[in-house]
Amino acid sequence: MILKVRKIYAANIHLFKIKILWINLRTKGIRSDMSRILLFGNCSFSIHKTAKINLNNGHLALNRYVTKKDPFVGNIEMYENSEINVQNTFFFHSGCDIMVFKNAKLHLGSGYINRYCKIRCYSGITIGQGVAISDNVTIWDSDAHAIVGNEAGMTQPVIIGNRVWIGANVTILKGVTIGEGTIIAAGAVVTKSIPAHCLAAGVPAKVIREKVEWK
Repeated sequence: MILKVRKIYAANIHLFKIKILWINLRTKGIRSDMSRILLFGNCSFSIHKTAKINLNNGHLALNRYVTKKDPFVGNIEMYENSEINVQNTFFFHSGCDIMVFKNAKLHLGSGYINRYCKIRCYSGITIGQGVAISDNVTIWDSDAHAIVGNEAGMTQPVIIGNRVWIGANVTILKGVTIGEGTIIAAGAVVTKSIPAHCLAAGVPAKVIREKVEWK
């Protein structure tokens, strides 16, 4: 019985290595010599042949476990002519659900997004350097559907600045810019831009403190 378990484990490790090799060889993009797309755990992917993942100086880690026994499934989907551009190493932890639609661009600096993040990139989402983003955070740059007679502005870019800290269960919607060093409190729904070095909270999110720093 122990031998059988070891064989299954070895087979799973072998398959896992093949998936990592395949996604790096199959996916187009410009990558530095040591940069890699890294898959962890049960991570599925669907990447169109015209999509690109560009890695400047580091890795893109998908579904990275918090503990080695994380059972959560990660997923990434990239459609025609979509791009993910990574400046330095960026981690998506377990349970990530990322969709980059046709012609859209997801720009990542460095840092991490914790468990169960949901990203829907219809046009452009930019996340800066040194970010700390907590569990169950949702980022959308589009309403996905339009109200009849009010179709304009359905999709607008999202920009999250450098060293932004975002708490658990936050939702960030289209057209939002979050300034450098800002903190978004847990549970907030961000519908309008927030200046740099502020603490914002609530539904909808509003600035409740200015000139803040975090570590």
